[in-house]
Amino acid sequence: MDNRFAEFSQKKLFYPSVFFMFLLISFLPLITQKSYSPENTQQVIIELLKVSIKPYQALGVLFHVVTIVFAGFILINSKISGRLMFAYMGVNFIVIALVQSFGITEMYGEVIHTGSFVAFSLLGILWIWAAVKSDAKPLIINFKWQHILLMPFAVLAFWSPYQVQADVVLPDFNPVLLLTSPDYGLTFCFTTPVFLFLIFVIFPKVNIPVYRITAFNGLLYAIFNLAHWFNPATRWMGFLHLPLLVLSIAALIQSRKRDVSQ
Repeated sequence: MDNRFAEFSQKKLFYPSVFFMFLLISFLPLITQKSYSPENTQQVIIELLKVSIKPYQALGVLFHVVTIVFAGFILINSKISGRLMFAYMGVNFIVIALVQSFGITEMYGEVIHTGSFVAFSLLGILWIWAAVKSDAKPLIINFKWQHILLMPFAVLAFWSPYQVQADVVLPDFNPVLLLTSPDYGLTFCFTTPVFLFLIFVIFPKVNIPVYRITAFNGLLYAIFNLAHWFNPATRWMGFLHLPLLVLSIAALIQSRKRDVSQ
């Protein structure tokens, strides 16, 4: 990591300023073909998420397989450099920004989720920058027994076991979804927990500021999705956002243990 940036990230107001900036970005107004009332913003987002990733669902298999490969490299203490994994994460976040933030809905016509597009694009750029700035040392696993407690959350996000019937989100534990679920790799809320867990087990060989910024955004969107718990039709979706909530909090706590990245 660039030493100047490492030093700058230690400034007292660095993280509060960056976190506040991403908070403001998350509240950027949606762009819709048909007008909507501000109180219906959440409904517009839900309608967008119903259709945004449908044209790209076949890519779910690709993202699952690539992630399994990286996880395998980490587990066997591969000689592979962290640069490749960080670059992949960056590209994946940009793909999510392009796929999840645009769609054509029945109720509101064309919809652009400006906040998610800007935030996820920035995360993608930050991780690509982290890949460029990181050294060529191999990934080394730093697995501890506490990590076992977090692994089920990462697996749950990777699996994304649900189906929608008559606008009701229901559990679907079909094992095939472990390789085919389109939500992993194409949506922020299901992809980020897995990335955070992978970083968790190689910590501190990671760009700490970018790690913390990613975890903060994960926590932000996890909080936004707590609303699912209050709707019986989407309560299972609320449960499926627990990995994002838990791993984001864990990552923020872990990342405070070290002030500069390796």
